[in-house]
Amino acid sequence: MTDLESDRAEFRSGFVCFVGRPNTGKSTLTNALVGSKIAITSSRPQTTRHTIRGIVHRDHAQLILVDTPGLHRPRTLLGQRLNDLVRDTYSEVDAIGLCIPADEKIGPGDRWILEQVKHNARGTTIVGLVTKIDKVSKQRVMEQLLALSKLLGPETEVVPVSAASGEQVEVVVDVFAKALPLGPAFYPDGDLTDEPEETLMAELIREAALEGVHDELPHSLAVVIEEIEPREGHENMLDVRATLYVERQSQKAIVIGKAGSRLRDVGTAARIQIEKLLGTRIYLDIHVKVAKDWQRDPKQLGRLGF
Repeated sequence: MTDLESDRAEFRSGFVCFVGRPNTGKSTLTNALVGSKIAITSSRPQTTRHTIRGIVHRDHAQLILVDTPGLHRPRTLLGQRLNDLVRDTYSEVDAIGLCIPADEKIGPGDRWILEQVKHNARGTTIVGLVTKIDKVSKQRVMEQLLALSKLLGPETEVVPVSAASGEQVEVVVDVFAKALPLGPAFYPDGDLTDEPEETLMAELIREAALEGVHDELPHSLAVVIEEIEPREGHENMLDVRATLYVERQSQKAIVIGKAGSRLRDVGTAARIQIEKLLGTRIYLDIHVKVAKDWQRDPKQLGRLGF
């Protein structure tokens, strides 16, 4: 057997899911492993609303990362549907990474999530991930590693990692690769995600809109890409029309800002990210509309993609 044939025989591929409380670094870690921004990040909890698949290519393995919303105790129909999305994902993956930030003590919410994982993913390999290690001292990292190891048990591997600095990112890849079954790659080299471009574009607009808003607003924002078409008379330029939905008229005023200043900032920030995604110039037109209490309305949830 040649070296190439031996490498192919040892190649591993499969699906990996990151779980944890909201804002524990799951999306940031997904982007760091993939090497490109395919999941939006924000300091606001419950930013992620879709199980975006990021694809990690290595010589010895291919990891398909399923970046789920943060599992939480739901207060709305949207929250319940997001939780159902997470639980459905558990049964479809080969390994699960439980994310615990280094700068927060393990609490009841983390224990509740672990119980949900064990109940819904019996027999699936679990790996403990202590995230955000760049934010604390080495002593604090060691204490958190010991605490997480105690929670998960001595047989479960625990890895410290910083997505921000890149420290231990390749170690995380190798640990999960060992947990995957032998088999060929699912996706060709160069593919970073299987999400439609419209979904990623909508998420990038929502990410821009989340910056600097009040605490109650993030959960009320939804974005729909209405139209994408070539700009007439402009080669290599697209017109993108999007609608940003809120639940109340007062929220619409917050998103738009005085004389439209905030919406212009949102459009500029989103346009830059979308142009990076598409590799072409765009003209982005965002309209803000009120869809009253859409998080609790099954029909509106369906129309908005949930």
